Amino acid sequence: MDDMYDLIGDIHGHAAALERLLGLLGYSRHGGVHRHPSRQVIFLGDFIDRGPAIRETLALVRAMVEAGTARAVMGNHELNALAFHTPDPHAPGEHLRRHNEMHSRQHAETVRQLPGAQLTDALDWFRTLPLWLDLDGFRVVHACWDEMLAARVADHLGEPPVTDDFLLAACHRDGPLFRPVETLLKGKEVHLPEGVTNTDKDGHVRRTARMRWFDDPTGHTIRSYALEEIACDAPLPQAVIEAARPYPQDEKPVFVGHYWMRGERPVLLAPNVACLDWSIAKGGFLCGYRWNGERSLDPAGFVWTT
Repeated sequence: MDDMYDLIGDIHGHAAALERLLGLLGYSRHGGVHRHPSRQVIFLGDFIDRGPAIRETLALVRAMVEAGTARAVMGNHELNALAFHTPDPHAPGEHLRRHNEMHSRQHAETVRQLPGAQLTDALDWFRTLPLWLDLDGFRVVHACWDEMLAARVADHLGEPPVTDDFLLAACHRDGPLFRPVETLLKGKEVHLPEGVTNTDKDGHVRRTARMRWFDDPTGHTIRSYALEEIACDAPLPQAVIEAARPYPQDEKPVFVGHYWMRGERPVLLAPNVACLDWSIAKGGFLCGYRWNGERSLDPAGFVWTT
């Protein structure tokens, strides 16, 4: 296997940290594009929102992708942006992602930093991003690998992958692709019992928690199966257990972002599952993984910077 890759998690407009991480990984700028003599980057999505240098982040990432020194998949923030700016044909005056206070605040920095034609250009590029990569030695998806759901979505992808019809099917709660796309880009969740809530890093109080979709749920409580800190020892709902499709430990590695992991240094979620979102936008660090063909991932492969 000749192709070696460096995978980079959620950037959220932190271009300076991205420059530093690329330097640590041995990439240098030539002709306006970051390059490595023998390796290629794969970005895991979530380039926009929150951070101070969204325009610069997109310029750097797009230059690499268009020059062939990187590949990229879509994050939920790119899909959200497309839906936020796409009118809903079933609700005149509305958009596929409602312009409520929470959504507008989350997307405000992108709108502020990408005026007019710059935003239109970025949205057009988002439409070209694949929702996942299934390569010879590993898989890349923003939040959750589920082969059955990916196959269902693949039948509806167009050219570019994300057409208006696809957006309508994926962003309407009663659309045929809403649940599959929601799972691939935002992960699997469990509804919390009455009286139990979960406050995320944006300060939103939620009645759901993100689950360890790659693990067998048998014998777990909500606390032990959640990817977040949830003070709830209630058993998992039977429906969650029955619907689970744990990621086999003999499968090729899968890399995800999305989960706002916490800690002083990155750790593996499983021997063949790595999350590369370590909360650069919320006081954490930008994380990458240097993959050299290994079937069992090595914690020494993580590279990170603030």
